[in-house]
Amino acid sequence: MKNFKKMKWTLLATAVVSGVFLCARAVSQSESSAPRQSGADSAQAIAPDFATYRAKVEPIFLKERSGHARCYGCHTLSNRVFHLETLTRGSAEWTPEQSKRNYESVIRLIDEEQPATSKLLLHPLAPEAGGEAFHSGGRQFASQSDPDWVTIADWVRGAGHPATPGSSPTTRIYVTNSAGDTIDVIDPATNQVVQVIHGIELPHGIAFAPDGSRIYVSNESESVLDVLDRKSGEILKKVALTNRPNNIAITPDGKRVLVGIRAQPGFIDIVDTDTTTKTKSIPVNGSVHNLYVTPDGKFAVSGSIENKAATVVDLQTDQVVWGVKFDHAVRPMTFETNRDGSTHRMFVQLSNFHGFAVVDFAKHAEVARIHLPTPPIGFGTAEGRTATPSHGIAVSPNGDSLWVNSTVANATFKYSLPDLKLIGHAQLPLVYPIGHPPTSCVPDWITFGPGGKTVYLSNSAAGSVSVIDASTFKQIALVPVGEVPKRISTLVLR
Repeated sequence: MKNFKKMKWTLLATAVVSGVFLCARAVSQSESSAPRQSGADSAQAIAPDFATYRAKVEPIFLKERSGHARCYGCHTLSNRVFHLETLTRGSAEWTPEQSKRNYESVIRLIDEEQPATSKLLLHPLAPEAGGEAFHSGGRQFASQSDPDWVTIADWVRGAGHPATPGSSPTTRIYVTNSAGDTIDVIDPATNQVVQVIHGIELPHGIAFAPDGSRIYVSNESESVLDVLDRKSGEILKKVALTNRPNNIAITPDGKRVLVGIRAQPGFIDIVDTDTTTKTKSIPVNGSVHNLYVTPDGKFAVSGSIENKAATVVDLQTDQVVWGVKFDHAVRPMTFETNRDGSTHRMFVQLSNFHGFAVVDFAKHAEVARIHLPTPPIGFGTAEGRTATPSHGIAVSPNGDSLWVNSTVANATFKYSLPDLKLIGHAQLPLVYPIGHPPTSCVPDWITFGPGGKTVYLSNSAAGSVSVIDASTFKQIALVPVGEVPKRISTLVLR
């Protein structure tokens, strides 16, 4: 592999039309949606919901928008590809039968393979907002934040991807959209969003019951832990917490959810999953930003930005047993195990450091720091991330490699384990602000697809998830998700 510093940083080579992907939000679509047949093959596909279409989308076609003719005014003409039925005289809305015919016309404008690129979304959207060059009906939507455009985008994102008949996916990638109220669920078999959970404003951490029946989400806006039914996405209970939460973790037996409390002096709230009640709060060294349970389930480790400390709690006694102080704020962490499953090392990202610290778990001490390669043209300043140049770190499922994100390089790096030698890197998509040079997608968190063959990265500045081939370092998919995606995690349904 060529040395990273000698690599040509050709910005246009990783171009992404951000207008298409940045703001398209998700539709509330359960995985149990009714299938329909797609064209020439008999594979099933998830159809956009008709009831939602009639209640929320169709009225937009009759709406009077300031300075514009109604969609209805042009699209009742017989020569229109997108054809709307003529209203019955004196009626202000279509009959159910007319709506069904309108629906059949509308769904022809949806790209099932890539819903966010559907003509229904891009044709009436202003070009400077990512739309097509010309629409004879004018620029109906000046931006992707127009509430009506968002409503249509929500619905369009229900368009399915053909699936193998009789197949039953066993893995899902969950993405919490930290500046929105949605959680996107990606099927790694198709790299399409197959479910979107609504109703949790500012979702942060996410964890799963071992059997996959429940999902636990820290809700920053309400300072609660939301307990959800996985299949329906319905919130079953809200558990009140000590204060505003950040990230969470769950014990391997699924009996306790640990919630990091983002307020001084610092606590880990413990929620019993049988009773769904908070049972205790464990004091730790500083307000908790990120929180983990070690792979063997014996310890909880919290990281504090304000106190620049990592705190280790024995989960048998719920007592602090040791900690490490750093010279910078503590950011994400991940763990390497010994052959017997016990924890060998922690890899810790820090503020104002482009790389990571190595902590020997047995010695209770930092033993090394690894600097990431610094590119000749760096990012971070325009994005306001110079204090957090590297965010997102994870050990692969088989334990043979460590992946580390970099905003400065707009890339993710792969190191071999246990020797920590740089193997390679994957370049990530750029964001193209109007009138400004390209900026980083600001990669935030990392998780893995089945078998660790693919790496999933949340691009917090681009509203997308990059899917990287772990061997070739090539991006094989870019999945549009919600607003400022951050925490990303894998659920394996056994």
